[in-house]
Amino acid sequence: MKFNIALLAGDGIGPEVIDQAVKVSDAVAKKFGHDINWQPALTGAAAIDAVGEPYPDETHNICKNADAVLFGAIGHPKFDNDPSAKVRPEQGLLKMRKALGLFANVRPTFTFPSLLDKSPLKQERIEGTDLVFLRELTGGIYFGEKGRRDGGETAYDNCVYTREEVQRLAKKGFELAMSRSKKLCCVDKANVLETSRLWRETVQAMEKDYPEVEVSYEFVDAVAMRLVQWPNSYDVLITENLFGDILTDEASVISGSMGLMPSASLGSDIGLFEPIHGSYPQAAGNNIANPMATVLSAAMMFENFGLQEEGKAIRNVVNKALNEGMVTEDLADGGKSYGTSEVGDWLAANI
Repeated sequence: MKFNIALLAGDGIGPEVIDQAVKVSDAVAKKFGHDINWQPALTGAAAIDAVGEPYPDETHNICKNADAVLFGAIGHPKFDNDPSAKVRPEQGLLKMRKALGLFANVRPTFTFPSLLDKSPLKQERIEGTDLVFLRELTGGIYFGEKGRRDGGETAYDNCVYTREEVQRLAKKGFELAMSRSKKLCCVDKANVLETSRLWRETVQAMEKDYPEVEVSYEFVDAVAMRLVQWPNSYDVLITENLFGDILTDEASVISGSMGLMPSASLGSDIGLFEPIHGSYPQAAGNNIANPMATVLSAAMMFENFGLQEEGKAIRNVVNKALNEGMVTEDLADGGKSYGTSEVGDWLAANI
């Protein structure tokens, strides 16, 4: 098979970790007889510096015509530390999600047997954890009307959802639950928020179409608590944009490092695959960033193409690297560590 893949390295450590995912993807393509045409494009702070826009039209054209997007990271301190900045890297990410119709963020959280002791949680609480969040990406408070009034002394951000937005995200959740353990949790704040009541009634109405799925409804604060108590009690969770943003970052540390978890953002036509960590600008250029999350994002990309064996080959080689101590300094625990590029070379060679 032949694939055209948009390659958006972004900012900070993005280019370094993306390079390793490309090495591994090319090794998989060679092994299984595929052909990948990589199409680099600018986004984030790098794009602002180059053309003044975090998601330029040229980048959008490359993305919308690609079979998938492999994405690194976005963000830079010079924008974070300037509240008055009119253009920000993160605006490019929101614009890209909206323009490409990427409404469902798929965020798995799983553990690695060789790294259970690196989690901040007790081993007996996390062992066997294998859950997936589906976060709605293009609605809610991030995209609602926002502004200032009273001479700038009062600020507001409106959270708005339509029934259709909830339905399309919930449909993916039900379908994913059917392919797993047939358990689905709808996360909301229906005791307080009207948007959450819309979420709950919409999902309740869809239950009849998936009679085999056991559905539970939990408030977001209760889920935040249970994620650190018994994360392995969850399987598939669906939620709105803001709640999903917070809960998925909380869940990400269960595995022991934010440098380990991949993600996908899916729509009706195209998928974007990216690590869950940020741009980590302090580490940029030092060859110390963990590339595993980006490499595993490439595995999700192959699996989304229906190429399960290719994805499995990547997951297997990542597990082998972890078992054999081929890791960056964040996982070395004071022992021998390897550079970002060394880990990428090893993974590609062992495919």
